[in-house]
Amino acid sequence: MAQTEKKGGLLRKSSASKKPLKEKVVLMYDEIFTTEDPSKCNPRFWEELFLMKVNLEYLEGKLEALDGEELMKIKDNINCLFQHCIQALGEEHPIRVVNALQTLCALIRGVHQKNKSTSGFDIINMLVGFDKAELCMKNLMESLDSLLCAEGSESLKSLCLKLLLCLVTVTDNISQNTILEYVMINSIFEAILQILSSPLSRREHGYDAVVLLALLVNYRKYESVNPYIVKLSIVDDEATLNGMGLVIAQALSEYNRQYKDKEEEHQTGFFSALTNMVGSMFIADADEKISVQTNEAILLALYEAVHLNRNFITVLAQSHPEMGLMTTPTSPVPTTPVTPLGTTPPSSDVISSAELPLDADVQTSNLLITFLKYSSIVMQDTKDEHRLHSGKLCLIILTCIAEDQYANAFLHDDNMNFRVNLHRMPMRHRKKAADKNLPCRPLVCAVLDLMVEFIVTHMMKEFPMDLYVRCIQIVHKLLCYQKKCRVRLHYTWRELWSALINLLKFLMSNETVLLAKHNIFTLALMVVNLFNMFITYGDTFLPTPSSYDELYYEIIRMHQNFDNLYSMVLRLSTNAGQWKEPASKVTHALVNIRAIINHFNPKIESYAAVNHISQLSEDQVLEVVRSNYDTLTLKLQDGLDQYERYSEQHKEAAFFKELVRSISINVRKNLAFNTLSQEVLLKEFSTIS
Repeated sequence: MAQTEKKGGLLRKSSASKKPLKEKVVLMYDEIFTTEDPSKCNPRFWEELFLMKVNLEYLEGKLEALDGEELMKIKDNINCLFQHCIQALGEEHPIRVVNALQTLCALIRGVHQKNKSTSGFDIINMLVGFDKAELCMKNLMESLDSLLCAEGSESLKSLCLKLLLCLVTVTDNISQNTILEYVMINSIFEAILQILSSPLSRREHGYDAVVLLALLVNYRKYESVNPYIVKLSIVDDEATLNGMGLVIAQALSEYNRQYKDKEEEHQTGFFSALTNMVGSMFIADADEKISVQTNEAILLALYEAVHLNRNFITVLAQSHPEMGLMTTPTSPVPTTPVTPLGTTPPSSDVISSAELPLDADVQTSNLLITFLKYSSIVMQDTKDEHRLHSGKLCLIILTCIAEDQYANAFLHDDNMNFRVNLHRMPMRHRKKAADKNLPCRPLVCAVLDLMVEFIVTHMMKEFPMDLYVRCIQIVHKLLCYQKKCRVRLHYTWRELWSALINLLKFLMSNETVLLAKHNIFTLALMVVNLFNMFITYGDTFLPTPSSYDELYYEIIRMHQNFDNLYSMVLRLSTNAGQWKEPASKVTHALVNIRAIINHFNPKIESYAAVNHISQLSEDQVLEVVRSNYDTLTLKLQDGLDQYERYSEQHKEAAFFKELVRSISINVRKNLAFNTLSQEVLLKEFSTIS
């Protein structure tokens, strides 16, 4: 008996007969692509069509092969197909519903390809016709809402979400996607929340639901009232918010796990042996091999939740018993693709697979810890554009957290101590820290560690000025809270002071190169004002009086850097150039630091001369400092504990527009509709024989 092969909708016998035979569904598609009504000759045409297994490849290819003019000729049949798909969604026969959903996806994607062309016809008119668009889209959205909220098939829910994602990402710039007006009018917000609040649905569909919500929130968010923004901002149901947090935490954890796996694989591999042989020569190249592609879609979802919903802040600190304890569901055959949808999908299903324990504190982990670990990875390499965007978004999220009163309360809570193992960039002059020696501390210490790590590791020619500014702003906002609430944080402040002084040193050493691209005085002023915060208010928030003494010791010890900075800004502020005003601001800000240096240095030199000591020890310098506070005069500087609150619309609109465009393209690229084989569906829908 001759074997039958299938290719591109054609059935070909491998016998002598060369003429290919077309599948019945392909013949039916061909009838739709004529100017005649296909139901004229066959009244049961549409009924039969949705019992046939969809050939996505053929249908999309057929649509893409036509030019705009040819497509307009068969517009009535396309409209008819679209309307019959919507009608089929209300059928009891699940196979019809599945086929209708897949056909809609193919139609939308195929017609979208033509929308890019110069013919410029409207996609809504092509799909449904302007006259019927409102009613058709209302029916479509209601059907999808019913399927998502029903107790029925997980396969159908999966396809519904994929169809919605297909609708949303049909254009690169989602704000230009007029179809979304109907998704705004006929909201599916409650259906998304229901998925997130149910453990089973969340495990199967949480990832797609969260990405969909993040994209919908960004539709024309600055131009009109977006109902998804309004509704997300007032959600207060604990189960729903926790569900969203779990989905985000699981996706970020999966990224962290993949990175850790690659890091371990890399350390035991050839590069490790080579590095050990020849020292640190190849450390930078070797590190590049470890990179795991970022996932901006899930990060955007976290940002929108933190930025829009104050109730979500509580989710950040709640421990996640499901993480590390979740087991793979024993429900029917998995209905979602093995690689989940997103900007750059992880290698395994982030929702249905258990997170492997990352370290000893996995049982007491929470979303904020997972996010900090994620940030410590993506912020290492800002040369890569995706990582740069991810790093910026991480800092924006931390900015929102640092401004929130409740977030600050749990960040600084002495009763909530965690061991947070941040990733540190390999550097030639320092050893890899031993993870086991990490102390348990309030979470704000991990945030400060992350900021210090960034400051220390990114002083390079391609200087990420914007990220540095955000980094210093986060530290400042945390200090403002500590000063306001008189929180005495036991932190190794010297590491921060040292990092800040080294940053000033770097700015001065690379003045010419950096000034060609950046206003470095803005950053220098922020750094100097951080020191002014410590000088003016340090006695209210530094842990002990000796910590305040150590601050003075560091300023005196590193006085040459402050002297050089003063010389530089004085030179530029006395010239009539473009930097006159910003440089003069730094000059004024240095007044107290210079007063400390000019007051204590002669005292230290005098002490050394009287006691015949060539070089004083730290304790001896501290003794001089403590003995001479009384005669020190400092100026009171206003506004040190004030800051401008974060505003997305006025300052970040361009960044988010570009970010959402990138996410939309990647989501569309990674959408998979053909993951549901007919065999799987037949097993699930046991009513079909």
